[in-house]
Amino acid sequence: MHTRLPSGPLPPALPPDIDDRSVFRSLFTAYPDALLLVDTAGAIVLANPSAAALLGYTPEEMAGLNVDALVPDSIRPRHAAYREAYARSPRTRPMGTQMELVARRRDGSEVMVEIALSPLQSGGRPLVVAAIRDISAYPRVKQALQRARYSEHLAQLGRLAVDARDPQVLLEQVPAIAAQALQVEVAMVFLLEANRLEFRVASGVGLVQGEEVGARLPNRPDTPPGFVLAHGRPVVVPDYREEHRFTVPATYLDAGLVSAMAVPLSDRGRTIGALAVRSLQPNRFGEDETRFLESLSSLLATSLQRAQSEEALSHAQRLESVGQLTGGIAHDFNNLLTVIQGNLQVLEELPAVADDAYAQQLVAAAARASRRGAELTGKLLAFSRRQVLQPAPVDLGAMLMSLSDMLRRTLDQRIRIEVDVSQALPPCLADPGQLESALLNIAINARDAMPDGGVLRFEAQPCASLPAGVRGELDDPSARDERFVAITIADTGTGMPEDVKERAFEPFFTTKEAGRGTGLGLSTVYGFVKQSRGAIAIDSVLGAGTRVTLYIPRPWEAAAAAADAPGAAAGQVPPGLKVLMVEDDGEVRAVVRTFLDAFGCRVTACASAEQALLSLTPEADFDLLLTDIALGAGMRGTELARLAQERLPHLGILLMSGFSAELLDADRESPPAWELLPKPYTREALGRAIARVAAPVIAARGSPAPGSPAQSG
Repeated sequence: MHTRLPSGPLPPALPPDIDDRSVFRSLFTAYPDALLLVDTAGAIVLANPSAAALLGYTPEEMAGLNVDALVPDSIRPRHAAYREAYARSPRTRPMGTQMELVARRRDGSEVMVEIALSPLQSGGRPLVVAAIRDISAYPRVKQALQRARYSEHLAQLGRLAVDARDPQVLLEQVPAIAAQALQVEVAMVFLLEANRLEFRVASGVGLVQGEEVGARLPNRPDTPPGFVLAHGRPVVVPDYREEHRFTVPATYLDAGLVSAMAVPLSDRGRTIGALAVRSLQPNRFGEDETRFLESLSSLLATSLQRAQSEEALSHAQRLESVGQLTGGIAHDFNNLLTVIQGNLQVLEELPAVADDAYAQQLVAAAARASRRGAELTGKLLAFSRRQVLQPAPVDLGAMLMSLSDMLRRTLDQRIRIEVDVSQALPPCLADPGQLESALLNIAINARDAMPDGGVLRFEAQPCASLPAGVRGELDDPSARDERFVAITIADTGTGMPEDVKERAFEPFFTTKEAGRGTGLGLSTVYGFVKQSRGAIAIDSVLGAGTRVTLYIPRPWEAAAAAADAPGAAAGQVPPGLKVLMVEDDGEVRAVVRTFLDAFGCRVTACASAEQALLSLTPEADFDLLLTDIALGAGMRGTELARLAQERLPHLGILLMSGFSAELLDADRESPPAWELLPKPYTREALGRAIARVAAPVIAARGSPAPGSPAQSG
């Protein structure tokens, strides 16, 4: 409410027995608003007691004081100019028509005021009466100031959230900001632990005994944070002494805490904790305080989510970097392994070595080491999803029975192995070797979790639709409409705590002691399943065991038919097969030439695509082009294959590479009839691949003449 000084005609004359000067001086002294009588130079001529009380002076101290002393330093220059302009054109300016101003008290503090001005003549001397009213006590103004303060503190946290990349900085600052803004004694952040069974005090100010930073409280509805979590909405406690909804710890009452408020801390619709404040005053919190604390909680949760997303992105980028690094070195590394493994195979069969047991032992050890090197590269490629898969319909019943028989012979006899396969189980579509390796990886983890024995159980059953919690894990949303087979490996071992379970698929993460695990086991399984257009779920209870379920797609009818087609199974390399072999690495070329000679092939070996094109004349009668994809600075093997089939449409194509990304690209871009062979490979693997490619070619052209002499390259 605004009032103004009286203006207009003077009231009727006072009765003759009343001294008008005495009356007006009494009115000046008793007036509830602060009144100052100021001359044109800005000097205070007279101040009433209300003015002295408002501004922190005595009336005597104010006499002679310049009004500029009552103006904050920041606006003093503007005030002097305003006062000069008013002196040139004095007029009545009532309260409520001017902007709200700030007055400076004697102690330097400030108070919001409204000011009314009225010109006055006294004995021909121009004066100004300034009426000043403290408006900071108005409920409306109090609320506005309070909301402005809340907004400023939210803006402060917002700036901090932008500048600080570490979520711990925000966690530490939020309680301090809440306590300062709400002017309360206690503020704290509870975070729900990964097991969702207890809260951890993440940060706080004014904490009571038993709730120090790092302390843990059970997540039960009868505890203060558990009650907030159970209700999922703000909770206000007017007075702890009358609270019956949950148990009030005695330490709260001992510390003199009376009222409280807490709001959930939510991340993408999932409650992850609570933000709580407490006061020594009863009924301290209303709607404005609730809205402020909710805004603070939302901003904190968003910042934590951003930090988590950035960490996930950083993790994905690290994974991609490892994948790129692995793919980058794989070509040369796998070429080296091809040479090593190939020469070891040839060496093993030499008469001088074949009859020497010690030499055989050395060759076998070297072969095992080279295979381990190839497996390590394969694992790195698997979790980065750069391995080359050759999906085919898989009979899971046969695979699980074979795997369980092998495990029974190799695992601790105290581990009982059970297999439960649905009778109507359809095949799944996956790379058989990689699927078996994935199941073996999980089984080995299960074995390690049961040092005193237990039960390892394999289950497989049709899955018409994915569980809701797994559907979002599919990389390709269109795959959600496919049908799947669910393969579960369950153990009765030690289980995993929640924080370990959340990192189970993370590359290089292991709970095993140094030297006992690379941390690539489950991560390779994860990469394989995702690359196979499937999903994976893990469920573990500490002390009760773990269940890992792979959801693998069923094959399309076309794929199943192709698998059953004649020639799909690996056969023998037809003797006398005419092969154009292109490999830029001389040592690899020599090894492959040795393998092909052993198969009885007629070989033309070339070091480049350009050299090979010279051999692809209209009269050429090659049955198979065997070419590396990366051929140095010249034409790539895939380009050569396209040109070769244009010249010789019947020609079979077998591409090989030690660079996984090249094979993946070739798999996406090449005709289905082209076979892909990753390096390093054994002579047997090369023979099976050649047999698959050559079967339809030979069927169309007729078998080559056995015993034909090999061509030189």
